[in-house]
Formats: sequence, C-alpha cells, structure tokens
Amino acid sequence: MALRDALLTAADYIGSAQVDNVCKHLPVEWIEQALAATGTATLRRRRLPAEQVIWLVLGMALMRDRPIEEVVTKLDLALPGANGAIARSAIPQARARLGGEPMQWLFERSAQTSSKVSAEAHRYRGLSLYGIDGTTLRVADTADNRDEFGGASSPRGDSGYPQVRLVCLMVLRSHQIAAANFGPYSTSELKYALPLLDSISDRSLTIVDRGFFGALFLIGLTRRGSERHWMSRACSHNKWRVIESYGRDDALVEMDVSAQARRKDSSLPQTWRMRAVRYHRPGHQPSTLLTSLLDPVAYPAQELVALYHERWELELSYDELKTDLLDRRESIRSKKPNTVRQEIWGLLLAYNLVRLEMECVSAEARLPPTRISFLMALRLIRDEWLWSVDSRPGAIPGHLSALRRDLKRFILPSRRAERTYPRAVKVKMSNYARKRPL
Repeated sequence: MALRDALLTAADYIGSAQVDNVCKHLPVEWIEQALAATGTATLRRRRLPAEQVIWLVLGMALMRDRPIEEVVTKLDLALPGANGAIARSAIPQARARLGGEPMQWLFERSAQTSSKVSAEAHRYRGLSLYGIDGTTLRVADTADNRDEFGGASSPRGDSGYPQVRLVCLMVLRSHQIAAANFGPYSTSELKYALPLLDSISDRSLTIVDRGFFGALFLIGLTRRGSERHWMSRACSHNKWRVIESYGRDDALVEMDVSAQARRKDSSLPQTWRMRAVRYHRPGHQPSTLLTSLLDPVAYPAQELVALYHERWELELSYDELKTDLLDRRESIRSKKPNTVRQEIWGLLLAYNLVRLEMECVSAEARLPPTRISFLMALRLIRDEWLWSVDSRPGAIPGHLSALRRDLKRFILPSRRAERTYPRAVKVKMSNYARKRPL
C-alpha cells in the first residue's frame, strides 16, 4: 500500500476533527495546484514523479536519521520498475527537476490556511499574538552553497559551513510558522522581515526583539492593516519625551523619527507616539517595553510585561526545528542552492504539520499547545508514516485507539515562572585548525 493511500485509509477511521493526520493537512489538490502553478508537473512517466518527490522532501525532513534512498524505499514512493529498484542517481535528478517553488507554494498555502485559525484560537484580549525573529541554518559546505549563501566571518576566518539567514513570523501560543523568508547570510534580518508584515492578521500584536525596532519597520507594520500593534524592548540609545504619565513606570511618550528612516520613506511622520512601561525582574537589569498599545486600562502594564516574555516561544520553536527535527546534524543535506531552498521549505512545512498534529492533541487534552511535547509528537508522526505503509486496514482502528489512550505521554508539566536561564556558552570554540572541503 502506498504511503498516501495508507494515511487516507487511517484518516477514514479517525472520524474526529480533533485527531487529524498529516495527510489531511496537505490535501492532494494542493499538491496538484502547487505543481501546476510552478510549472513542475510530471508530463511523462518517471520512476519518481513530481508529486512523489514532494512526499520525499517531507520524508527527508521528518526522518533526518535515514539516507535519502532509504526514505524512498521506506515510504514506498518510487513507481514499479523492471527490477524493483531505483538508481541512486535518479533521486537528485528528480529533486532538481522539482526545484524549490512547489515546496514554497505548499508551505505558504498551508501556513496561510492554518496559522490565522490558530492565532485566533489563542488570543490575548482579542488580539492574535505573533512574533518575528531570525536564526541561521548551516548548509552543506560546497563551493556552490558558499558562493550563493556566504557565511559569518571573524578574526579566526570564515565560518566552517555556509549559512542561510532565516526569519519567521510565528503564532506565539501554538508555534505555528505563519510566514518565512530566507536567503544569503549577508542580508539583514530586518530586510527579510519586511515582506512578512503582509501575513499578519488584523487585530493583532506582534512582539519583536530590539533588533527590529525602528520607525520604518514598526510604523509599516501598523499601516498594513487594521489594529495591528507591536511591542519591543527599548535599546539603550532610544530617547523619548514623556507626554503623559499613566502611573508609576507607565507613560505615553514621543520619539523622533530618524532622518535616515524618512529618507527611505518620505511618508513617515517626524515624530511617533508609543507607550513606555518600565519594569525590573529580580536578577536582571531594569528594562523598558515600548508598544503601540496606548490604552493603560484595556492593556494593563503588568500584563504587558508578562506578555513580552512570550517572545521566547520563538526561540523554543527554533530549538525544536534545529535540535529535534534536524536531529542536531551539522547541516542540512542539499549541496546545490536550488535544492537547499527546496529542503528548507520542506523542513518548515514538515514542522508546521507536526505542530498541527500537536494542536489536535492539545484540543483533545484541553490544554494549550505549548503543554504538548514536540519530540513525542514528532516521534509519533515518524512512526505513523512508517507503520502506515505496511499496515493492513483492519489493524488501523486498534492502532489509533492505542494512540489516544497514550495521550498523557505527550503532556508536559506546567512551566515554572520563577525559573531563569541566563545565556551562557556550554562549549567554547576549539583552537584546532579548521577543516575545509578538499
């Protein structure tokens, strides 16, 4: 039984919308539309048609510990051949024919469909909660990848691997990625973040760190819709004037828009107003939050202080992406820029599919999605994919009933708000000479 047929058979037995599966989150018509929209549909019979390669890329993301040819075999993706085997050389050729555009189309369609629903389900005082932040991904150390993506430089020399800079817009309370943008390391996070603003819902609050603070970015965020708000932590060089005091450590302030920002966008005002909330957490330096939420009654200061620290959910999701999904491997597999992009879009899509499964589990358990273990959910998805390929339909109901009975295995204990983890380096850089590809 082919992978998709097995998963659809399993879906028929589930019945409940709360216990969905990966296949249901990625309808076959979306795959057909992605291939048609990007001009990559397979026109002649091949051992690995384009629609099967899409499932291969997802399998590569979900089964990081297995060679690519084993993923093809395990998921029963190749069409029957004369000797039942597929040449190893056919796999990279099939991936190159597919390219990255269909995976990007599928990710964006899936993210647009699911993230807004998720954001609306986990609001703060009627506002959908988003976060924007960046990270980097290592890619295979080849000349093509290094020329395309570059990497960090220091007095010690260039980075050991080429690096892709990635910026995501994320639903903070479910960790679903609503939009993403990535490319060469030399491009700033702010530049990658600007196109993501169009994916933010109206009546929302987007939390960003200090690196994204600026009139060009934040006023642009508020202008692109209705009631789109932001919150950030102030930098040490930020200067403002107090317009009105709302109470101790809470005030309406005014800040000058820099001449540099106004040269880039002449429509920006000379000044902009925001709210400044000063707070001090034990063991840390005093900090000030700046936000476009100006009403102190509708949005109490103490709630905003607690809310800002939900921004850390973005860091936790990047840890899930790189530590759990990528299995702490040094770099993603692809050796050419085109398939690097394909693999990254597949990775982001696979991450969202796991997160959608987690929302189904959290709904059944009546808990927030952050109380569900990503690692346990990922293991379930991996096992289900492999199990579904060879399973008889008659065994599916019992298997799914066992999964529901074991729901408690996914639930994490409540977080302890009093715990703090100052940033520290576990292992410092080695003094050994760097190894370069031959």
